Amino acid sequence: MTPNCQIAMAALPQRTEQILQCLRDSGTIVANAEIPRGSRCFRAPSSQTRHFELAAWDTAGMLLRPAEPIDAIAVARVHVRSWQVAYRRLLPDDYLDHLRPEDRAQRYDFAQRDPQKPHTILAAEGESIYGFATTAPSRDKDRADHGELCALYVDPERWGQGIGAALITAARTRLVEQGFQNALLWVLSGNVRAERFYRADHWIADGLRRTDAVWGVTVEEVRWLRDLTTGGPGPNQRS
Repeated sequence: MTPNCQIAMAALPQRTEQILQCLRDSGTIVANAEIPRGSRCFRAPSSQTRHFELAAWDTAGMLLRPAEPIDAIAVARVHVRSWQVAYRRLLPDDYLDHLRPEDRAQRYDFAQRDPQKPHTILAAEGESIYGFATTAPSRDKDRADHGELCALYVDPERWGQGIGAALITAARTRLVEQGFQNALLWVLSGNVRAERFYRADHWIADGLRRTDAVWGVTVEEVRWLRDLTTGGPGPNQRS
């Protein structure tokens, strides 16, 4: 797994059919997304979204937008905090305690706009970043026609507020706009909260496991798949 392709947890939201319809009316493909109560959506102008249009979420002032180079250190802080909380009993404490956002920020490349490279969407409120999702074409040889949800992280202080739901909806929309009908992601083995979140969003573990080196530590991961066209599991998926 490359540094830009890891999965963390996100908050489990509640469904609001009115918000789903708002997204559909704005042209966004939703496919049974789970939406937080009290949210509202609007069509973001193309000048805000730069290279693609997105039905943005405004959850208590939260806006989704593409990452820019200036966002690197703020994204890295969310990345590190999420690892330190989400993986506290899954990875060694000493390792987690010594993670530094400054080290992580150097690995991002938010300036490139190559559609074949990772693309990151942020959940922002003013100058503060509270979550992000990264997508890219699949790197798995047996699923070369899939898109990949490479990363989904939410600041632990913002768990339970629907930010993860907004980000995963935007990530799936991005992949559909790129022409993908199916997607995959990898989850750290034992990350029950993340598994619960992705299961609620209609992802299913396909039984494939791998051992990989991520951020200098060896981890075991489980692959999950999703059909992006129907809101259900993809072809040949096993529960």
